[in-house]
Amino acid sequence: MLNQRSDKVELLRIAEAVAVEKSIDKEIILSSMESAIQKAAKTKFGSENDIRAKIDRESGDISLHKVLTVVEKQENFNNEITLTNAKKLKDKEDVNVGDEIYEELPPVDFGRIAAQTARQVITQNVRAAERERQYNDFIDKKDEILSGIVKRLEYGNAIIDLNRSEAIIRKEELIPREILKTGDRIKAYCYDVIRENKGQQIFLSRAHPKFMEKLFFQEVPEIYDGIIEIKSSARDAGSRAKICVYSKDSSIDPVGACVGMRGSRVQSVVNELNGEKIDIVNWSEDVASLAVSALAPAEIQKVIIDDQNKRIEVILTEENLSKAIGRRGQNVRLASKLINFEIDILTEKEESEKRQLEFKGKTEIFINNLEVDETLGQLLVAEGFSTIEEINQSTQDEILKIEGIDDDTAKELKERASDYLIKEKENIGKKLKDLGVSDDLIKHKGLTPGMLLTLGEKKIKTLKDFAELSTDELIGGYDEKKGVKFKIDGYLEEFALTNNEADDLIINARNVVFK
Repeated sequence: MLNQRSDKVELLRIAEAVAVEKSIDKEIILSSMESAIQKAAKTKFGSENDIRAKIDRESGDISLHKVLTVVEKQENFNNEITLTNAKKLKDKEDVNVGDEIYEELPPVDFGRIAAQTARQVITQNVRAAERERQYNDFIDKKDEILSGIVKRLEYGNAIIDLNRSEAIIRKEELIPREILKTGDRIKAYCYDVIRENKGQQIFLSRAHPKFMEKLFFQEVPEIYDGIIEIKSSARDAGSRAKICVYSKDSSIDPVGACVGMRGSRVQSVVNELNGEKIDIVNWSEDVASLAVSALAPAEIQKVIIDDQNKRIEVILTEENLSKAIGRRGQNVRLASKLINFEIDILTEKEESEKRQLEFKGKTEIFINNLEVDETLGQLLVAEGFSTIEEINQSTQDEILKIEGIDDDTAKELKERASDYLIKEKENIGKKLKDLGVSDDLIKHKGLTPGMLLTLGEKKIKTLKDFAELSTDELIGGYDEKKGVKFKIDGYLEEFALTNNEADDLIINARNVVFK
């Protein structure tokens, strides 16, 4: 193939055939051949020489040249030529220092070793181009469903033949209790493609929530057309799943469209997921309504929403408790993932007991710290006062509106609340000093004494420590790994800061520390 006496047209035909077979650009093949010819030529003329090979793209003619750089003073006799000699060689005056002179070399009949070396270079370059082409093909297929044949099973993992490449489904990404055999044709969701020296690694999953979403995308034309939108999903692979859908067209029922005539559409998805039970939930902007739908078939009596902490309390009867929780907590766990809220389930009796405990706890705070009797403490709680700070911040006229409280009592309550908070501030100041909390953090605007105490106990003791925190570390949040959401506990989560408040605190600290 590399002998210059070979049929020149045949050389171009070979390049064309390899390009078609490997699905790569013909120019890459010809460039690889040129590199191979150059390497083989160096074995004839010496590796210290700079030799360039060129294959004519039309005729297939091969030309070889030795390249010399024009210099004032020649130091390297293999690759350099003086300006004087270059002018003689070129028979021209317009040659300058730094120009390259191409000295034509005679055709060479490559020997066996040179030809073998050239063949290796071509093979390596073609393989590299093929790997790059395959990577580019599959990186575009990330976040899609791919179909292939089970090639072999290794240590619980499945190796899938995708025709021109292989992919892996790790053991944990397979549907539990699903039995795969060599030769089975299966579908899976492509969640990652990684470039490696030996080629790309393609990671597939049949347990990922997105796999179920993509199956509905294939089975439900309204989702494909964008009329119905999948808002969220959650799965216990092989057991149960929930998917939340919304219709942009009010005349189309999103749940009915996903179920299909006599359940045909959802059944196709269920069959692909090895019999997994799927609950289809109608999305709503009203979080309470969404929670009720997500916890079906349980009947909910009352929903209490805490938007700041993204928590929901669901109150129901004793008979509906097991339905809402589900087997091993599955139903409430999936519903929580689906709506992105922590769900606390309480029976009517438990809710009543909880409210009584909260009422009693708040009452005792007033009795113990403001030295009031039980009746007055209960009266304050019943009127909506939860903390001593709220009493201190209220005006005397606001307290007087409470039936049974006169001027003297209102005035005394305000004074006692103020005295308590002053003493509490002094106590917290001493604790902060004992914890080693720095003055710059104590003086940071927006941090209350209680927050400072909590931070000190969590080893956040300087403004620099605080500035290096993220918003999630400060107030908590949610993250996702392989489609599974998990909660991040925040240092100041109990203080119910909003995202904007937390961002401002951290940014202001960074402006001081890193200015």
